[in-house]
Amino acid sequence: MGANLAEVLRRFGPTYLRDHSLSTPQARAWRAIVACRTPALGGQLQRCDRCGQEQRLFRSCRNRHCPQCQHQARDAWRQARLAELLPVPYCHLVFTLPHALNGLARCHDRWVYRTLMQCVAATLSEFAANPRWLGATGAFTLVLHTWTQDLRRHIHVHALMACGGLGEAGHWCAPKRSPTFLFPVHALSKVYRGKFLDALRQATKAGELPRDPASTEAARLQRLKQLLRHGWVVYAKTPLAGPEVVLDYLSRYTHRVAVSNERIVGIDAKGVRLRVRADDQGGKRTVLIEGPSFIGRFLQHVLPPGFKRIRHYGLLSPALKHDRLAQARAALGMPAINPRACEDAAHFLQRTTGIEVSCCPHCRQGQWRTVQLLPPLRASSTPPPAACRGPP
Repeated sequence: MGANLAEVLRRFGPTYLRDHSLSTPQARAWRAIVACRTPALGGQLQRCDRCGQEQRLFRSCRNRHCPQCQHQARDAWRQARLAELLPVPYCHLVFTLPHALNGLARCHDRWVYRTLMQCVAATLSEFAANPRWLGATGAFTLVLHTWTQDLRRHIHVHALMACGGLGEAGHWCAPKRSPTFLFPVHALSKVYRGKFLDALRQATKAGELPRDPASTEAARLQRLKQLLRHGWVVYAKTPLAGPEVVLDYLSRYTHRVAVSNERIVGIDAKGVRLRVRADDQGGKRTVLIEGPSFIGRFLQHVLPPGFKRIRHYGLLSPALKHDRLAQARAALGMPAINPRACEDAAHFLQRTTGIEVSCCPHCRQGQWRTVQLLPPLRASSTPPPAACRGPP
């Protein structure tokens, strides 16, 4: 077997399950990843109508935590977003949650993730509406990530925001300081921190966090001191110019999973060898993680059921997008929607790579034809039902 996440689960899964139970979402993700593109999900037998070569194509699991299923989903998402980009620079900001809240996230992940995204969105919307900085409705997308390169918990949100916004009169407002400067990060950090801590106090008072590890008033006060001791990190990266560059950049984050198969460089009796970032200049190094520990680290990044980790706000919010984006395009002199946003995945692949997906690579003349449907063959390497537990 190759070095991939599914093989890690197969090889070290029995050892991990002896000492750990799985939540329902974790068990569902586990089963999907192990079965993805295998006979367990079934598929189809295809035959070239010219040379007679055959190939078996097995179905994908389409689970959002599966590293094999994200490339196609990312390309489809990228095409759908092409018509929504505006011809202005874009700013990439990162909002990080302090590690002192990791314990709370283990017990109340949905509340922490939802509150984080709500506070980031409220902060960016408040600064955009302020005439000192923009005085308009902004357009931005938030993407939640919860991991470090070596799969430890590191909760943060990536924000990609247009440098400008739509004013009340329907005109386009550029940033006040410069075309590529939106907001001061230190001010963003203070407001963002204040909003999250206020939400935390209200939730605690209302009894919404019954499993909070800081279960006493003294423990909560100690945590609050830790959270106030340092500024909450908000990082602004170099602004991006050009819709194509922006879209390529954003798509790297939207469908990224905790670990890609490309970063797993080896699996042996000692554990999993994982490629991680060594420095900010693009250097890489390899770390060795024990197999059961690797699985435990990966599973902590399985999201709550139905949680949307990609969210759009301002001009891109679902309730406003159709009308407000049309106004923004008109204000910027670009009323026409790019027709390439509607092309399907096969045409997109052919246009960008020259690959015709239905053409036989053996004779290069025939077309693949489905000749038989392959029924699913249930795998026996999925977690047993006894290993599952309900939501914490």
